Amino acid sequence: MLLRSLLLTFVFVCGLFAQDPPDWTAPHEPFRIVGNVYYVGGKDLASYLITTPEGHILINSDVPKDIPQIKKSVEALGFKFSDVKILLVSHAHRDHCGGSKLLKELTGAKYMVMDRDVPVVESGGKLDFQYGKRSENWYPAAKVDRVLHDGDEVRLGDVVLVAHLTPGHTKGCTTWTMKVREASKVYTVVIIGGPNVNPGYKLVKSSVYPTMAQDYELTFRTLKSLPCDVFLGAHAGFFDMDEKFARMKAGDANAFVDPAGYKAYVADRQQAFRTELAKQSGSKN
Repeated sequence: MLLRSLLLTFVFVCGLFAQDPPDWTAPHEPFRIVGNVYYVGGKDLASYLITTPEGHILINSDVPKDIPQIKKSVEALGFKFSDVKILLVSHAHRDHCGGSKLLKELTGAKYMVMDRDVPVVESGGKLDFQYGKRSENWYPAAKVDRVLHDGDEVRLGDVVLVAHLTPGHTKGCTTWTMKVREASKVYTVVIIGGPNVNPGYKLVKSSVYPTMAQDYELTFRTLKSLPCDVFLGAHAGFFDMDEKFARMKAGDANAFVDPAGYKAYVADRQQAFRTELAKQSGSKN
């Protein structure tokens, strides 16, 4: 898992500085994950549709060129794209919120973002502490309609999503949780915002983000405290989507129920963070 996570981190960061990796935007068959939660993203950039009779919630707009594919996926599942009423994101990087302006224009959805990421998304990425000085990392700026805070609830119909501040990767990185009913069972769904320490991040003595290391520590405390049945994330690679999707297609109705995988992933990313922190601190531990 560590090697896979390191490779994924490399791919994510390369995409911030060069042409987007093909897997980011390659189409993927849309599908129902559990209850009223559907996958409508690409092969790696994850986007989730949460449906209600009063309209729908979309998590992550991905890059702008993904919007037509997301629309196609929503409609292939039998839903109206125009019924998307709320747009949420994992964090303020181009690959997860770059399409938000266009999606808002097409659907009229209300855009809701964690407070500490609001300045970045409303600047189109120009105020990002790490990537804001390079124009290839910018994206169309989108006005935020509701500023969220740690622990806030987003409600639509009978759906309640809880926003958990899990900072470090960005200052307002957000992990989403919700309860979902499947037949007679109720599952806790966790959609991790992003726990990776990108190359170039200064965990020690950063002039642009001096509390980064403390924020990552907060993130791992939060993630470890969350109960999880269904483990999802901002990238499909976080939760081994390809392998689970293949199992689901083969008839495994519980392919995405993976509390052990969630715990292992969080532990792996925490160890990666601690290793990098020790390296930057000059510690031998």
